[in-house]
Amino acid sequence: MTEPVNLNKARKARDKAEAKSRAERNRAAFGRTKAEKTVTKLDTERARRDLDGKKRED
Repeated sequence: MTEPVNLNKARKARDKAEAKSRAERNRAAFGRTKAEKTVTKLDTERARRDLDGKKRED
């Protein structure tokens, strides 16, 4: 026979793991300096312009 599972502990462990995952994603998204955000924005904008400039018009 197996051990009984405490559902409260299982639920809390699941919620804790989910919160940890969410916190990790938020650290990546919001834990950057303004300079880093600006650099990323400029890089993506430059890449978009380069790609648009290389499009062929058929």
